[in-house]
Amino acid sequence: MAVGTLAIASSLVLAGCSSSDDSGADDGATGGQVELTFMNQSRGQEAALTELAEKYTEETGVKITIDSPGPTDYLPKLQAKAQSGDMPDVYSSFNATDMAGFYKAGWAMDLSDELAGEWGENFSPAVIELSTFKDGNNLDVPAGIYTAHWEVQTYGFLVDPDSTGLDQAKAPETMDEFIDGIAASGDGNFTVASSLTPQLIQSYASNWLTNEEISDTFDGKLPWESDGWRNAFQLLVDMKDAGILANDALPGGQDDNPNVETAFFNNQEVGSIFDASPGVSVGLRTAPDYDSYFSLALPAAADGTQEPRALGLAGKGAVINPKGDHPEEALAFVKWLTEPDQQRVFAEQAWILPSNPELLEGELPAQLAGFASSIETMQVLENTPTTDVNNAIKRDAQSLVLGEMTVDEVLADLQAAQDLSQ
Repeated sequence: MAVGTLAIASSLVLAGCSSSDDSGADDGATGGQVELTFMNQSRGQEAALTELAEKYTEETGVKITIDSPGPTDYLPKLQAKAQSGDMPDVYSSFNATDMAGFYKAGWAMDLSDELAGEWGENFSPAVIELSTFKDGNNLDVPAGIYTAHWEVQTYGFLVDPDSTGLDQAKAPETMDEFIDGIAASGDGNFTVASSLTPQLIQSYASNWLTNEEISDTFDGKLPWESDGWRNAFQLLVDMKDAGILANDALPGGQDDNPNVETAFFNNQEVGSIFDASPGVSVGLRTAPDYDSYFSLALPAAADGTQEPRALGLAGKGAVINPKGDHPEEALAFVKWLTEPDQQRVFAEQAWILPSNPELLEGELPAQLAGFASSIETMQVLENTPTTDVNNAIKRDAQSLVLGEMTVDEVLADLQAAQDLSQ
């Protein structure tokens, strides 16, 4: 597993030594129209992004082509583009672990100086901090800011009150109350994708661990074999024992979370799921007539020693390719795309949490309110899980639910993955 990760990183670095000269765009010197390609990862925001791109073309004459391979194929396609040296001018940001190779290979413009000026006022300070790679980070990315975000993202539960009997006005205050409430509505009425178990576990661990302790664990300075992480993984066992997990397992595979969202939004096969706030946007697009659900911040552990803090991320945003034919024009487009007027379009049409502080304080639909309540206290960490650890959590969480591993065996395996990453 580690060898495969290193092979991908090495190929990206080698590919980063060359630049694409086949974008098909003409520059102003030849009198032709500037053309930019934006490779988009998001399903839920594709319509709003396309509309804004067309508006920008009308206003500036710069043609923007939106390439949307979908969330499943996005990363493999981007990796193939990097390896061939044919990267898009702008591309969607993704989680730091998966994007680190592109940043280290030089496929991302450092926006630190730009964001230190007036442009940075468009963003919540937390979003800027979440986007910043500091010296000595555990992913070995050079210090800088390589992404600009029009969205802030948190994690929590989506709940159908009719299916679960849970009431937003009297929402469960503890995780035990949540599990008991779901269990009372029938067996198998909750699910979480294997690919999101790292986010669930990290968020729940905050009931016992400080942000510094979580970050230091990811950096190898503190052990995984501790009570805080042990309690966090026990959550999956408790859910299994209570009978609330659909099919007594965690959905896996490349499409696991899209399938979970389909089960909730489109088919109403389960009454609650763990998801990221952009899931609301996916639901709006794929099941526009279904809106009788609400979001719920992760309830506290009854025996927690810390105030729970959801994992926070700078959500959807853009990375600018400095090796493209038109990096300055690409920068201008991304600046425009993240201005308040354009963020408002994303927020209203795609139901996302905007990164602009003034917009974030505005009225939000019930489907986003629970997520929004987590933003003020969300985790802001210097380090993130390594690829080896992230993959181990997803793999071992499934084994834990299936009874193939104990919690202590999971923690020992995570420590081994951490040691391998050092």
